[in-house]
Amino acid sequence: MSQVKQVGLLAAGCQPWNKDVCVASGDRFAYCATLAIYVYQLDHRYNEFKLYAIMSEHKKTITAISWCPHNPDMFASASADNLIIIWNVAEQKVIARLDNTKGIPASLSWCWNSGEAVAFVSHRGPLYIWTISGADCGVAVHKEAHSFLSDICLFRWHSRKKGKVVFGHTDGSLSIFQPGAKSQKHVLRPESLEGTDEEDPITALEWDPLSTDYLLVSNLHNGIRLVDSESLSCITTFSFPSAAASVQCLAWVPSAPGMFITGDSQVGVLRVWNVSRTTPIDNFKLKKTGFHALHVLSSSPKKKCYSTHSPSKNHHTSSTSEAIPPPTLSQNQAFSLPPGHAVCCFMDGGVGLYDMGEKKWNFLRDLGHVETIFDCKFKPDDPNLLATASFDGTIKVWDINTLTAVYTSPGNEGVIYSLSWAPGDLNCIAGATSRNGAFIWDVKKGKTVTRFNEHGKNGIFCIAWSHKDSKRIATCSGDGFCIIRTIDGKVLHRYKHPAAVFGCDWSQNNNTVRIWDYTQDACINVLSGHKAPVRGLMWNTEVPYLLISGSWDYTIRVWDTRDGTCLDTVYDHGADVYGLTCHPNRPFTMASCSRDSTVRLWSLTPLISPLQINILADQQWEEIIGNTDRAMASDAPPLLCGKVSRDIKQELDKIASNVRIKKLRWFSECLSPPGGSKNLWDLVAVLKDQDDSLLPQNYCKGIMHMKHLVRFKTSKAQELTTVKMSKFGGGVGAPSKEERLKEAAEIHLRLGQIQRYCELMVELGEWDKALSVAPGVSMKYWRKLMQRRADQLIQEGNDEVIPYCIATGDVKKLVSFFTSRGQLNEALLVTQAAREGNIQGPQISAPNGAACGDGNNKSEDYNDLLHRVSKELAEWYFQDGRAVLAACCHLAVNDIELAMSNLIRGNELELAVCVGTVLGDSAMPVTNYALELLARKCMSTTTWDLAADLLTMIPDSEPLLVKLCAFYPGSTAEVNDLHEKCHLPTLEECLQIAETYHNEGETFQAVKYYLLSPVPEKALLIGLLYVKEQLSSHDWTLDSVHGILDLLSYIRTDRLMLHKCSEFRNELLIFCGYIAALLAIRRHYNSIVPALYEYTSQLLKRREVTVPTQIEQLSAELDGWRACTHSASKSFEDLPYTPPSESQREVYSILLNRIKEEPIKGLIGPDYVTGSNLPSHSDVHTSCLTGLRIQGPVYFLEDGKSAISLNDALMWAKVNPFSPLGTGIRLNPF
Repeated sequence: MSQVKQVGLLAAGCQPWNKDVCVASGDRFAYCATLAIYVYQLDHRYNEFKLYAIMSEHKKTITAISWCPHNPDMFASASADNLIIIWNVAEQKVIARLDNTKGIPASLSWCWNSGEAVAFVSHRGPLYIWTISGADCGVAVHKEAHSFLSDICLFRWHSRKKGKVVFGHTDGSLSIFQPGAKSQKHVLRPESLEGTDEEDPITALEWDPLSTDYLLVSNLHNGIRLVDSESLSCITTFSFPSAAASVQCLAWVPSAPGMFITGDSQVGVLRVWNVSRTTPIDNFKLKKTGFHALHVLSSSPKKKCYSTHSPSKNHHTSSTSEAIPPPTLSQNQAFSLPPGHAVCCFMDGGVGLYDMGEKKWNFLRDLGHVETIFDCKFKPDDPNLLATASFDGTIKVWDINTLTAVYTSPGNEGVIYSLSWAPGDLNCIAGATSRNGAFIWDVKKGKTVTRFNEHGKNGIFCIAWSHKDSKRIATCSGDGFCIIRTIDGKVLHRYKHPAAVFGCDWSQNNNTVRIWDYTQDACINVLSGHKAPVRGLMWNTEVPYLLISGSWDYTIRVWDTRDGTCLDTVYDHGADVYGLTCHPNRPFTMASCSRDSTVRLWSLTPLISPLQINILADQQWEEIIGNTDRAMASDAPPLLCGKVSRDIKQELDKIASNVRIKKLRWFSECLSPPGGSKNLWDLVAVLKDQDDSLLPQNYCKGIMHMKHLVRFKTSKAQELTTVKMSKFGGGVGAPSKEERLKEAAEIHLRLGQIQRYCELMVELGEWDKALSVAPGVSMKYWRKLMQRRADQLIQEGNDEVIPYCIATGDVKKLVSFFTSRGQLNEALLVTQAAREGNIQGPQISAPNGAACGDGNNKSEDYNDLLHRVSKELAEWYFQDGRAVLAACCHLAVNDIELAMSNLIRGNELELAVCVGTVLGDSAMPVTNYALELLARKCMSTTTWDLAADLLTMIPDSEPLLVKLCAFYPGSTAEVNDLHEKCHLPTLEECLQIAETYHNEGETFQAVKYYLLSPVPEKALLIGLLYVKEQLSSHDWTLDSVHGILDLLSYIRTDRLMLHKCSEFRNELLIFCGYIAALLAIRRHYNSIVPALYEYTSQLLKRREVTVPTQIEQLSAELDGWRACTHSASKSFEDLPYTPPSESQREVYSILLNRIKEEPIKGLIGPDYVTGSNLPSHSDVHTSCLTGLRIQGPVYFLEDGKSAISLNDALMWAKVNPFSPLGTGIRLNPF
């Protein structure tokens, strides 16, 4: 199992230089970065798209991708190294490769008439067709599609007319081929280009899905045309609102016949069109940067339905649909927007899924680097910000808590090799480029403020801003010079090197320079393991022997430099690793950047696990903090030697009360990665009644306690209403004033402040929304608001005033309006209607004073609702691999047990113990369980004493200490020492006690003391006999046998493996497997229930044993469980559900009676560790339990080859301590 834990991923953006780099199929869509393909898949439970896989095999720029129209699990990709790959998405593996495409494939497409053939073309052709399998396997040349006179931009097969294909050329012409018809080359150029040599490249090309001949064509400068491929004529030329607008991409909307959308090339304007009109139906400005690619999902995500009522008619049905007659509307409203979802890719790398019907983003990955990331650095005074420098010519600043880009530099810098943050709060970054010298970028102002050109056009490989003297910046370059200058450009020093200089940095040690005299003319150590040059090196700032290296072999390695041991190798990057950086306040959180265009966040804390447990067990400072000499001693346990740990100790030395609580919190924050741990501790402080004034300023940005929610949200709404926009905006995608007011209004509405909501809607001009909810304030307020609207409409001379005046009964105002416009007949009619009593204002009557007696019930209902909503939100975070934030959701509503359980199910054991210790009695049962699991983690050769220390923190811990001592594999003297530490008798004494209990018929006590004696195998004989007797009775329960089996499972492995114990061993493994299956059903570990039953059945088949459990019984129980739990897990899209039979119901009912309920309710549900949802580039492993591909961290079993997911390993170990391989080896995945 990997020691280094991936805890965050900043995905790459979509590349902007090739055309076919965005595709969609069913509930998936994919886009290309430079070297990897990102696949997103719809999570049906939460109705949102999540990153599913990163496919990376190409070594050079990916030029095109195409999804197989006949198989949603297959797509093809092509790259600049003359390579085409066929992928299986579900299995995330390569199916086929074509290594020599005789040119770079500029465009690629599956042949619609064959599921096994891919067509590709480069430059001027020919069109090649690669048949992947079958009798005709191989590459063939299209008989006619060759010898073109202009380069090909892209081509499209017709989806309905077999073999018909069109090519778009850089000169603006089309070439059309179809079987049995004359080929047409270089036809249908825009009229304005006829007879000239000017080029106007085809930017987009799509066949009409409802026609065999019509084709939408877009030229860069001459706009969009609908052409007839048979008559070679232009049917419609579409007009843009502005002459400056040009189309970069277009797509038909399958759900709305005749409708299509386009994306502008200069600005991110999405336009909706219908073929019956030459002008757009609607225009949406989605981003400041231009579009690059568009694709409409054929099956849009389904909306969650919370109502039990029958659904209303679809308000988004296209007006061209025959199902419902189109409503009578004004010309622009005659086309309702389609219920389509468009995958939008932008020139800045942004990728999003836009809901056209709702006019909102369903998903937006706003910015991402599209090329190699050379450098990454945390901001010294605000480590929540991480800056990255890229080959794409930009620096981006990321919020590592939300994993989103918050600022981006203007770009156009060529390659940026290096960056350095300014010291303090200057909010500037210095960047080093390949050809434009160095520059200083003011992050908040969003512009470059200074440029340095002392190195000329030579590339600058490194830049460093002095943190001791903020006016000095050093650079080193390919010209061999290292230059130190002031920020106003004055050169202070110029150092000449004999060759190009690749690195420079300032000393951080209190204005001193240390010169090390290496008296031995010899290499101290060679760290061997990387298979390519090493680019990134970083010493850990707390543990002095830890060195991290990043290499061009795609790996990151962690080294113990004391003996040259490689502690761990990380394979998750898909290309050369360039930059490594350490979080200033969390020294075991590291970021890495790579040529694969991603930034990944890592936790190194598992490497120093014993040290973390020393802190939990409240060991002496000598076991936690030391000096470098002690830490560097051979075989010494890890010790903290850096500034962060020293600062914590100094602060603790200053305080007199709550020292342990502060110690746990501060070290927990130091050792935990970002992503919710600080939020969690803030909520713990609230629960411990800390003064609210001590909460940090950014507390309101996270998950807040329920008692603060309304207050802080009201404050935010007021801030949004009053804040003035700065001249330069608020960074990337800064919201406009209107957007801020809308957000404020939505907050007020959710807080029940309806009148404030209405006033903001009025300010935004959205009167209908204001008026629709105004009666919620009072009828008097609604009437006043109606009158204000009527006054405004009268001033505008708008006929819409009529219903407002009639609804409010303001006949005089309406008559005056008609009279002023000369509409006397209308005025007369209204006067008469009022006279006859037909127009009356709403009756505003006072309440009758009846008391409302159900206030308490309502309060309870709302409280239940609050907990239900928080639980659903927590589950969303948990399933997204963010157990810490899930725990925050529960703490926010005072549900401590569920919060702690989420931490345990996310395997955040150390954090759970820290938090539980601080919370005290209210968290005790769950804290004790976390301590028990943590002690199991320590059951290794070097940390047995730590395990004992942890278990002694649990009240009445003797049974747990017995298990620890029983499993301890030391010598007699060592075992007796451990017994003494745990207040247990010596080995010989335990043997005497065991025999006494055995003679008295006390089975459990006899088993316990035999396990602690020199002859633990005697415990097996007695214990297994007891289990057999229990299982032979009709009224046995899970709890009646689990306790003794759990105890027996702690027999020393070397004794269990003895030949004379083979029959006992087989029986123990079978019983533990069967009882584990029942425990898994109790805890809803559904993914491993079938595997546990299968494991037990296989042991029964292969091993000669005499036990009351039969294979037929196991099969019947598994069938009953599957049938009776089937309906709960089935989604509405699955096949029809078959109800369980009577016999299955009966078997399952007996099973439930035996299992009983889980004592700690919060532990029910599967485990899901941090990083489970993060795809990696490393080898794809198949689980030996389920036969399925493993998503997330992998756990290797004792043979070194068999793999299961870490989540399954954790659940398995919690219910069955023995390996799934049936060897009798205990699992320890914690």
